[in-house]
Amino acid sequence: MNIPAPAHVIRFASLTPERWRNGGGTTVEIARSAAPPEPGAEAVASGPDWQWRISIADVAREGEFSAFPGCERILTVIDGEFMLLTVDGVEQGLQKYRPFRFDGGAQTGATLPEGPIRDLNLITGPSHRGHVVILELSKKRPHPVFGDQHAVFLQGNAAVSAGPEAEPLGLERLDTVIGNDTAPPEISGRGFLAVVSHDLA
Repeated sequence: MNIPAPAHVIRFASLTPERWRNGGGTTVEIARSAAPPEPGAEAVASGPDWQWRISIADVAREGEFSAFPGCERILTVIDGEFMLLTVDGVEQGLQKYRPFRFDGGAQTGATLPEGPIRDLNLITGPSHRGHVVILELSKKRPHPVFGDQHAVFLQGNAAVSAGPEAEPLGLERLDTVIGNDTAPPEISGRGFLAVVSHDLA
């Protein structure tokens, strides 16, 4: 029996992957803003109604990335060991848990020297500035998740609590905790967490 997740948790298992048009992989959208684009952001491909978007992609083979003109991207390999990214003709090796920021409108492609990978993506429009930080969790010091943040549980054994009186809820791999400034949920345990921030620029 599946127990519904509370409002501050997005269960990865409940999300539906979408296959890429080129057949090279799939993407699961975790969250996006509801704000409409600003003037000058009309060219954003397949995302005219958001100013930030968080997703996880399974990349099965090499190929070109979709362009997001006017946007900025941060890509982090979270499964697999290595991806070789080429951004406007410049090669950049991406190792696991090392976020890389680049222009979303750049001509971008990837090769997979060590096989398929999975990556975490944050795309922000002109009005926002994104950040991705990989943290190691601690049982003794819970990590709070504030407003304008989403925390993606990458691996290990962890739970989230919505407050000191709330019963902790176990997290499954790639579940996402939605931040709150009034009563920040707190994550504790062992393992690794990606804290994704999308602040106003």
